[in-house]
Amino acid sequence: MVKVSVLIITYNQRNFIRKAIDSALAQQTTFPIEILVGDDFSSDGTREIIQEYERQHPGLVIGVLHPHNMGKNGGINFLETLKLAKGEYYALMDGDDYWTDPLKIQKQSDLLDAHPDYSMAFTNTLITYEDGAPSHLLNGPDMKPFYTVDDLIGEDEIWFMATSSTLYRNSIKEYPAWFSDSSSGDIPRLILKAKMGKIGYLPDVTTVYRKNRAGASYHDNERDEKFLRNRIRMYSDINRELGHKYDRVLRRNIARYYRMMLDAKQYEQSYFRRVGLAMKYLYLGQPGWGKSKDVIRDYVVPAPLRKIYSTIRLLPYR
Repeated sequence: MVKVSVLIITYNQRNFIRKAIDSALAQQTTFPIEILVGDDFSSDGTREIIQEYERQHPGLVIGVLHPHNMGKNGGINFLETLKLAKGEYYALMDGDDYWTDPLKIQKQSDLLDAHPDYSMAFTNTLITYEDGAPSHLLNGPDMKPFYTVDDLIGEDEIWFMATSSTLYRNSIKEYPAWFSDSSSGDIPRLILKAKMGKIGYLPDVTTVYRKNRAGASYHDNERDEKFLRNRIRMYSDINRELGHKYDRVLRRNIARYYRMMLDAKQYEQSYFRRVGLAMKYLYLGQPGWGKSKDVIRDYVVPAPLRKIYSTIRLLPYR
C-alpha cells in the first residue's frame, strides 16, 4: 500500500523536469511510494518527457496530463493531481526544483509518524539563482522544532517553507472554494494545514529551490493590479477562514497591497481611482503621520494644488 504520494507540479519546464523526477526516483524508503507528475498542458516537450518516464517506470511514475491549462498559477493542477494521490502522506515539488537528500521522504514520514499532532513537516532548503548570484540556505540556525498558525500570520508576507521541502498528511478531502481562487497556492495551503495541527521542522537540507524565469515567483508582479487584487482577496479569505482572530494584523497586511497598487501601471493616469485606493490604505493600515502625509501629498492632493503649494513655499527664496 502506498504510504507517500509524490506530487510534481509542472508547466513548460522541459529543461528541469528530468532532474525533478530523477530526484524523486532516488528516494530510499521502507515503504512504497508513487510519483504523480501533474502537467498543466505544457507545449515545450515537458509532457513527452513525462510519458517517457511513465514507460520506463510503469506504475511508479504516473503522468497527470491535463487536456488544457488549468490556470491559477498551477493551483488547479495541484488540486486535480492531489485527487489521484493514494498515499497517507504527500510530498510536493515544483517541476523546476529537485531533492538532494535520498532520505528526505523517509525522515519526514518518520517525524509525522512520531508526532500525530503534526499536520505536515518541512526541511531547510538551498536557494540557487539562475543569474549566478551566490546560493544560500533559506533558514538559519534559529528555527523552532514546530510552527503554528501564529507563526504564519504577519503584516508582511511570511515565507520560510519552500514548496519542495514539504510533506503533508493527506487529510484535507476537499479544499474550500476560496483556495482555488488564489494565485498563490502555498500560503493558503499552509494556513489550512496549520489549522489542523503543528508544522514540524527538520534542519536537514534536503532540496534545492531554483529561482529562475520559468518559476512562478517571476510572475508575481508587484506593479500589476490583477496580482495585487488577488493577494488582497486571498488575505481577506484567510481572515474569514481564521474567524478574524488575526483581524488587526491581516488588515494591515491587506493595506500593504493597496499601498503597492497606488503605483500599479494600470493606475498611472487615474487620479480618482488612486484617491480611492489611498483612502483604503489609510483606513486599513492606519500608518503613522509621516507615511500618511506622504500618501496624502503624492496621491490625494491634486497635481495643480501641489504645484501651487510648491510655488508658495519657494516664494521667500526667489
